[in-house]
Amino acid sequence: MLHSTPLITTIATALGLALVFGFLAVRFKLPALVGYLLAGVLIGPFTPGFVADGQIAAELAEIGVMLLMFGVGMHFSMDDLMSVRKIAVPGAVLQIAVATAMGAGVAHLWGWPLGEGLVFGLALSVASTVVLLRALEARGALDSMNGKIAVGWLVMEDLAMVLVLVLLPPLAGWLGGKVPGEEQGGGGNLWLTLGITLLKVSAFVALMLVVGRRVFPKLLWLVARTGSRELFTLCVIAAAVSIAYGAAMLFGVSFALGAFFAGMVMRESEFSHRAAEDSLPLREAFAVLFFVSVGMLFDPMVIVNQPLQVLAVLAIIIVGKSIAAAALVLVFRYPLNTALNVSASLGQIGEFSFILAGLGASLGLLRPEGQSLILAGALLSIAVNPLVFKAADWLEQWLESHPTLVAKFARGTDPLSELPMATDEKYLSKQVVLVGYGRVGKRLAVEMDAQDIPFVVVEKNRERVEQLRANGITAVSGDAADAGVLIQAHIARASMLLIATPDAFNVRQMVANARMLNPHIETVVRTHNEAEAALLAQENIGRVFLGEDELAHNMGRHVLERFGKAA
Repeated sequence: MLHSTPLITTIATALGLALVFGFLAVRFKLPALVGYLLAGVLIGPFTPGFVADGQIAAELAEIGVMLLMFGVGMHFSMDDLMSVRKIAVPGAVLQIAVATAMGAGVAHLWGWPLGEGLVFGLALSVASTVVLLRALEARGALDSMNGKIAVGWLVMEDLAMVLVLVLLPPLAGWLGGKVPGEEQGGGGNLWLTLGITLLKVSAFVALMLVVGRRVFPKLLWLVARTGSRELFTLCVIAAAVSIAYGAAMLFGVSFALGAFFAGMVMRESEFSHRAAEDSLPLREAFAVLFFVSVGMLFDPMVIVNQPLQVLAVLAIIIVGKSIAAAALVLVFRYPLNTALNVSASLGQIGEFSFILAGLGASLGLLRPEGQSLILAGALLSIAVNPLVFKAADWLEQWLESHPTLVAKFARGTDPLSELPMATDEKYLSKQVVLVGYGRVGKRLAVEMDAQDIPFVVVEKNRERVEQLRANGITAVSGDAADAGVLIQAHIARASMLLIATPDAFNVRQMVANARMLNPHIETVVRTHNEAEAALLAQENIGRVFLGEDELAHNMGRHVLERFGKAA
């Protein structure tokens, strides 16, 4: 009976064991995803007892990746992607090159040929977007500038891997592997393939941004008008899966990337928030299946038989990649906090690594030992990634206690990190220090400018600071949690600190540094989390504005005015 219902058996077993092991992991103060991975190991082919259908589990996990990427697309607009392009594009390319070189170098020491080392290194170079999203959501940092940079970075990595997956077959002959079908490793074929691939990806992106941004929001609006919640949810899920599938079949784009762009165009709809909420339970369930499927691929004996090789792989993924990423972020003159968070985000590998390893094996460019090591590195790096984030937080706190050391890393001679000498005196005394120039910060800036209230913007995004200065707005680049950045904004003589950034993670540090430098400064904070608002109020952070409360207050005032009542 079990073999006649493999889909039901796989889902029931995977979710049931994931619940048990996830609960145990949380009880032992470990991330729940560690339990999901262990559940996968238990029902995988390398452990005794029941073995789930691996192919079905992999396809279910692929749906989970689609839905998760669709969800992040609805929170990540094209403006967000473009705002971090100057760091995400070169950063992703250089980081892939460095990590690939490290992986190929280690493989060379093991006596592997160049082709196998190249595929091995590439598989270790690309992080899992799914794991990153889970980590950022758990930290409440998905909408922060650090989160946008990390997501943009991984989107660029995914695009690079799409090219690698297409170019690898025609290059297989040159690299010492099998030549698939009729293809030969010739330069003409390579350039033709590259051109066709770029054309397909460009066509898909253009179609989604030009046509999709008009069609799909309108479709969502038409379905919402029916008043049927079931149809609305069905429309959201169907759009995510269908667009991702169509992108893969017609344009050669990965399921994950197709779903990501589908979410981005759906974000244009006024119902995007509701769409994200309605699809959340299904996204969470399939995310669990993704981690279980990863666990099923893992052979625990690899750790016993090849411990040194596994440690070398983990060192490349967690240490080598992270250091390279942090160094690149600092080279681009972003704050130390951003460098540490981005490096922690990249300290794991996932779905694209599995796909690349499978393709490499089929082309004779990766031995079974290499596949096992990649899977071991993926599972172990995913399991310890939350600890890597904690280590990054600890390192940041330790560095903050050594200001001279931080100065060597973070400040440098960046002209955007301090106000120009010609700055008007009105911005240096009694001014408002506005932290964050996003959707809320921009509106606050317009209001203050209209009332001739001087203000200085503190913003992590260097490109945005460049644009602000070009538009005549006084701005400083850096992390407001860094006392040095607040000093450059002349916080000591400011009248108010106005925190408009959605990144609530470092609000307390911002306020503490501001009050240390200016004990009489007034502080104003925004938040969309009711529990967070209550905690901030209890800690005497200052005036806290909860988004939902302010919306209800203003709508209520409008109603009272319309009925002639006193507000």
